[in-house]
Amino acid sequence: MSLPVIVIGAGIGGLAAAVALAARGERVVVLERAATPGGKMRQLAIGDARIDGGPTVFTMRWVFDELFREAGTRLENHLQLQRVDILARHSWVQGGQLDLFADVARSAEAIAAFAGPADARGYRDFVARAQRTYQALEAPFIRAERPSPVSLVARAGLGGAAKLLATQPFASLWTAIGEHFKDPRLRQLFGRYATYVGSSPFMAPATLMLIAHVEQAGVWLVEGGMHRVAQALAGLAEDLGARLRYDAEVTEVLVEGGRVAGVRLKDGETLKARAVIVNADVSALAAGRLGPSVVQAVSAVPRAKRSLSAVTWAMHVSTTGFPLVRHNVFFSRDYAREFSELTKQMRLPTEPTVYVCAQDRGDDDAARAGAERLLILVNAPARGDFRPFEPAALAAVEAGAFAVLERCGLRVERDPAREIRTTPTEFDALFPATGGALYGQAVHGWQATFNRPASRTRLPGLYVAGGSAHPGAGVPMATLSGRLAAAAVLEGR
Repeated sequence: MSLPVIVIGAGIGGLAAAVALAARGERVVVLERAATPGGKMRQLAIGDARIDGGPTVFTMRWVFDELFREAGTRLENHLQLQRVDILARHSWVQGGQLDLFADVARSAEAIAAFAGPADARGYRDFVARAQRTYQALEAPFIRAERPSPVSLVARAGLGGAAKLLATQPFASLWTAIGEHFKDPRLRQLFGRYATYVGSSPFMAPATLMLIAHVEQAGVWLVEGGMHRVAQALAGLAEDLGARLRYDAEVTEVLVEGGRVAGVRLKDGETLKARAVIVNADVSALAAGRLGPSVVQAVSAVPRAKRSLSAVTWAMHVSTTGFPLVRHNVFFSRDYAREFSELTKQMRLPTEPTVYVCAQDRGDDDAARAGAERLLILVNAPARGDFRPFEPAALAAVEAGAFAVLERCGLRVERDPAREIRTTPTEFDALFPATGGALYGQAVHGWQATFNRPASRTRLPGLYVAGGSAHPGAGVPMATLSGRLAAAAVLEGR
C-alpha cells in the first residue's frame, strides 16, 4: 500500500486539499491539534449559543462549487446558502448611514442620496473598474501557481498585459479610490477593503479594489454559520476516504535523504508519508515550530511585514438603538490617524473602526427581543508574541470601540458572563509564530502579492496551504491554496 499524504491542520486550506486529493484516490490523513475542524473558522460557545469567532463572510461561491464538483457532488447537498441583498450597513461617528446593496443600481441610488450624484457616478465607474481588475487577474494570478511579475505578464499574453497595467498595480488603493469619490466617508468605506487582507488602504495596492466586484458577485449567509463550511468539507473528505484525526498535534516534520518522510506527533507517534501539506501560517515553519529540518523550506515573514491582528468580542447579549443587519461597520473619524497608529506606531487605535456581525440577522433590521449573537472586531497590530498589550491598553481600545458604537446609536447591553474577548496574544497561541497576524503577510506595495510562498516549498515533498500562502488571505483564497497544493502533490507523484 502506498504511503499517504499527510495534511497538518484542518483549516479551510487543509480541508480543501484533503478533499481534492481524496477525490483523486489518494490516501490522506489530516492531523489537527484542536478538537474540531476549521482553524480560523472557529466557533465559540456562550451558553447554548454558538458564535462564529473567525471569518463571517462567504463569497466567491464558484470556488466551492468547483471543489464539490471535483468530489463528485454538489455544494447544495452539503450547505444551505442564502444570498443577501444588503452587503453591509455603514455608519459614521461624524454622521451618516449608508447601505451597499447587491444591486449596483440600488447602491448608486443610495450613494446619490448620501453624497450627491457625482459620487454616485463615481461609484458606477469604480464598480466597472473593479470588475476589469478582477477579470484581468483571475486566470493569470488567482487561479495560477504563484507567479512572478514576469510570469504573470507572460501568462496574461499581449492583450492581457495591457489589462494588467490598467489595474494600476503601482498606485495605492487610497489614491485610486480618491479618483472616484469626493466624500471622505466613501473613501473610508471602500478603503476598508484593504482590511479584508489585514492591510492598510494607504499602503495596499489599487488592485484590491477587485473585492468590490467579488462582493457584487454575491455575498452569502451559511445556515448554521461559517463553521458549518469547515464541518461540511471535513465530512466530505471523510466520505471520500480521508482519515481525520483531532487532538493530534504535530511537533516535527521528518526528513530523510533530502526529502519529507513523515511527521512526529506530540505524544511521540511517528507517521510515514510520501508528502506533507502544512496548513498553518508559514511563519510556524520558518520559526522551527515543526522541527529544525524544515526551517529553510520557506522564508520567514518579518515582524514589520505581518498583516493586522484583531481584538474581538463574541457576545450573546441584547442591543437597542441601531437597526443592525448581518454585516455592519462603524467608522472612526480619522482613518489616517487610525492606520498610522496600527501600522507605524504598532499601537491600538485611539478611536477604532468597529465591525459588528449580527449573526441572527440577514437583511431584516427589525428590532430583536432578547439576546442575539454578535462578533465585534477592531483591528490591532500583530505583536502578541513579542510585546503583548497591557491591560490598560486593551481597556482603552475596548472603551473606544464601544464609544464609537454608542455615538452611532448602537447600545450593547453588556454582560461579562456572556462574552469572550480574544486579543493578539491569544490569536498567537491559536496560530503560533504569527504574533496574532490573521492574514499572513500584509499586502503593502505592489510586490507584496508576489512574496507569499507557492504551494511547493524548497524541500521536496513539503507543500503549504492556507491564507499565508498564494493566492492570499480570506476563505475562498485559502480554499484555492488547498486546491493548488493538492494539484502540486499530484503532479509530483
